[in-house]
Amino acid sequence: MHEKIILAVITMNGGRVAGGAPIFICQTKEEMEQIAANLEAILDGIAHEVGEGLLIIVKH
Repeated sequence: MHEKIILAVITMNGGRVAGGAPIFICQTKEEMEQIAANLEAILDGIAHEVGEGLLIIVKH
């Protein structure tokens, strides 16, 4: 069983990310924050800012 896993990636620059987790591409920082808050609740995860315009939702 996995202890920690990336459940989703939220970004304003789709060219910066790739991989197996779902990727949500947003137009604004506010849109990123809204989607992150919704995904935290839906997926029972925690949002972490990895860099400017890049968030991940992680299951701890």
